[in-house]
Amino acid sequence: EPDRVASYDYDLFVIGAGSGGVRAARLAAELGARVAIAEEYRVGGTCVIRGCVPKKLLAYGSHYHQLFEDAGAYGWSFEELRFDWPALIGNVQAEVERLEGVYKRLLENAGVEIFPTRAVLTDPHTVHLAEADRSVTAKTVLVATGGHPIVPDVAGKEHFITSNECFQLETLPQSVAIVGPGYIGVEFASIFAGLGVDVTLVYRGKQILRGFDDELRMRLADGLRARGIEICLNADIKALAQDGDGVSIAFMDGGAVHADKVVAATGRVPNTAGIGLQQLGVELGWNGHVVVNEYSQSSIENIYAVGDVTDRANLTPVAIYEAQCFAETLFNDTPTMVEHTFIPTAVFSEPELAAVGLTEEEAREKYRAVDIYKAAFRPLKNTLPKREQQMFLKLVIDAESDRVLGCHVLGPDAAEIVQMAAIAVRLGVTKAQFDATRALHPTVSEELVTMRHRWEPPTPVAGSDAAA
Repeated sequence: EPDRVASYDYDLFVIGAGSGGVRAARLAAELGARVAIAEEYRVGGTCVIRGCVPKKLLAYGSHYHQLFEDAGAYGWSFEELRFDWPALIGNVQAEVERLEGVYKRLLENAGVEIFPTRAVLTDPHTVHLAEADRSVTAKTVLVATGGHPIVPDVAGKEHFITSNECFQLETLPQSVAIVGPGYIGVEFASIFAGLGVDVTLVYRGKQILRGFDDELRMRLADGLRARGIEICLNADIKALAQDGDGVSIAFMDGGAVHADKVVAATGRVPNTAGIGLQQLGVELGWNGHVVVNEYSQSSIENIYAVGDVTDRANLTPVAIYEAQCFAETLFNDTPTMVEHTFIPTAVFSEPELAAVGLTEEEAREKYRAVDIYKAAFRPLKNTLPKREQQMFLKLVIDAESDRVLGCHVLGPDAAEIVQMAAIAVRLGVTKAQFDATRALHPTVSEELVTMRHRWEPPTPVAGSDAAA
């Protein structure tokens, strides 16, 4: 098809104003493109409106309970402690509203036209705007519609709420059951527990947080239990039912759990239904995600996709990075391939967990010889309150090249530590270079540069299962 830029209403039309869509629209507009963006809900997407930002604010709020408990050891005393959920959630919602305004102004200042409506593709270059009941055309279309939470397909599934509704609760429940072992489930378990709610975490598998290092998964589970969270593993749900003012969960083995609210945190699926992709023949993957190449291009030449809707690495900074690569490629004459290696991740639970690179299990599968260094200790902050909560740090090393393959941290400020470690790990840092770096004392992260003794697994005792 001949290039008929002047005949299109826009050079770029973006469907979805989340982190990826907003970044792509802004950059393209700043590079001189005529850009429009459509959003049927609120500008900001999952991260800003009902994800990372409000979740982290709630997590901060949940930490104060323990801080106040520990304050006495540091000389502070209080006559009365009282928690006001409406005040917390109201302040969080006000901040979300402020951020939505910031995102809108960023788009407007860049010259992007915003359509607050559902947008549906009717052909590769035509977008129908539902609210206005009119169509516009664009040379390039970017799909950045993100994803949405799903609930288990069991009897009584209408009694589930999801993370979306957790941000809209008018009153704090006395008890919550959370079904799902991933980021979202573990984080909300910690948030609710910190606010004084009785929490049960339910998972049909053997251990929470699949995909993370097994040792950290185990230690985090122990840390959650120490905070009073009940963890039900190998628990297959049979059905949900209304039970008075709450909900009961019946398990396949005959057991049951009752809670005021039951949260489904069992995963998310891409938002690709109902926007014309199937009708146009855009190739979609097993769960409906847009299949793209290394330049985020779909099976139709002028249609691209970034962020969670592509189901590559579903993290906000990744969506932003993919959007930057897209804008550079199409609007700055700088072809930039997307690559997803050494992406740091964090779980804002209590204790906090963060990691970059390979787990010990992954490293042992891929490399001939792997060395493990680790440290477990009580942080200085916990000594006066006499809390037994430990900090745990772990380095995974390629024994042949001495390269650091993975860095894993469990404990206070784990995410802040791993963000900086990720720079070194991505650049190929070696264990010797870690060792040659002076420690910053007293900190917990200094342990990363003072680990001198390689961890050796215990020698099996003759006749034991391990020896066998």
